[in-house]
Amino acid sequence: MKNYDYDIVIIGVGSGGVSAAFLAANLGKKVAIIEKHKIGGDCTWYGCVPSKALIKAGEVHKTVKHADKFGIKSANGIDLNTDGVMDHVRSIREKIYAEETPEVFEARGIKVFIGEARFKDNHHIEIGGQVVSSKSFIISTGASPFVPPVEGLESVPYLTNETIFELELLPKSIVVLGGGPIGSEMASAMNNLGVKVTLVEAGESILAREDKELANILMEKMRNDGVEILTNSRAVKAAKKDSRIIITINNSNGRNTEIEAEDILIAVGRRPNVNGLNLEMAGIEYSAKGIKANEKLQTTASNIYAIGDVAGSYQFSHIAEYHAEIAVPNAVLPLPIKRKVNYENIVWTTFTDPEFAHAGLTENEARERYGNSIRIYRFNYSSIERAKTELTEFGLSKFICDKKGRLIGIHILGERAGDLLHEAQLAKSLGVPFHKIRGMVHVYPTYGDVTKRPAVAAYVDKLQNNPLIKILKKVTKR
Repeated sequence: MKNYDYDIVIIGVGSGGVSAAFLAANLGKKVAIIEKHKIGGDCTWYGCVPSKALIKAGEVHKTVKHADKFGIKSANGIDLNTDGVMDHVRSIREKIYAEETPEVFEARGIKVFIGEARFKDNHHIEIGGQVVSSKSFIISTGASPFVPPVEGLESVPYLTNETIFELELLPKSIVVLGGGPIGSEMASAMNNLGVKVTLVEAGESILAREDKELANILMEKMRNDGVEILTNSRAVKAAKKDSRIIITINNSNGRNTEIEAEDILIAVGRRPNVNGLNLEMAGIEYSAKGIKANEKLQTTASNIYAIGDVAGSYQFSHIAEYHAEIAVPNAVLPLPIKRKVNYENIVWTTFTDPEFAHAGLTENEARERYGNSIRIYRFNYSSIERAKTELTEFGLSKFICDKKGRLIGIHILGERAGDLLHEAQLAKSLGVPFHKIRGMVHVYPTYGDVTKRPAVAAYVDKLQNNPLIKILKKVTKR
């Protein structure tokens, strides 16, 4: 048996890498991590943490600005200053990072290397001139913003999710290119903070992967709240004029429009970080879409695994963590049967105002797969007593079931949607019929009604379609 420096080395220490390192250490393995930039990766520095801090600041700004709706008035009016917002966002980021410093890993017995990693072969890797060996590797190098080929963009000081949180002050106006999760979240948050926002989306609606009905409802809400949304439109030219940026937008009719703003945020997609790793030397196949990995997250080099964004799947921090839970045991334990990924019950939430939670199939996807046998149950937030007390009556929950009453799609647009999703998701994951939820006692008054009430409707449907009930109804009519 060959002796290696480590049982496993993790390359890239974002959310997936952090989870992988701690799990491997908990399994008693000798672990090392390699990070090119900052431990914590996108989630801590450029994604989940700072974006949610900014979103919360936007919610507070909006609430205070409209305090009169709650019967709270100021004799002198309210003068809000957002100059400290970005400092606050960065302070939250540092607070999270304090739990992810090199010292924290070293205290757990995990060796930390800071520098660029380059494979020598499938068991050896070089970091800054030092070569270390490992029995197994996990690659979790994440993804980076894709910058589209727009004329003149290289001469404009544009922002991405990797730079926007370094702003000292919020701009007075911003153009957001891309109506995906990042673009929609930032547009919503900036708008709540008083920034004039123009969102440019190439498709016919924002959030193309979401249920079309709810995505259109959200888009209309954002427009009513003050976000200018240009659909079927693309940026074709960028130029700088004094301290401002001029963006030329081309719409589906071929017409060009110029938009002027202080800043521009590029949020049109992300590309896996595969360059510079010398993957060929390790026998790892990859493309611009990411590293080729099988259902066990094993690359074409059997002792090397890929997780998270670089593996070319769903680009979410919780998916990277899910990958880590599968890849680590597969890599370091002598399992007779290795675990496989299963994306049947993947969930996510887009943290716009309001939140938009997603699990399973959209209505269009469900009809394509199951035809018209599906059943759909909707419930408006306006019918929830708790929503009325908090003035959060905008929103809709939508549950899609197959003909046996099992959940195949869950979509919630409204207050606390990301938290509310999990009750129905548990039923979906376990194959429990949706109507069973109505039998569980729910606290009143809570937002839980967005799930319980539709479950009651599903129960009524079940009763009405019961053969015995149908016979009794006929007898009763006679």
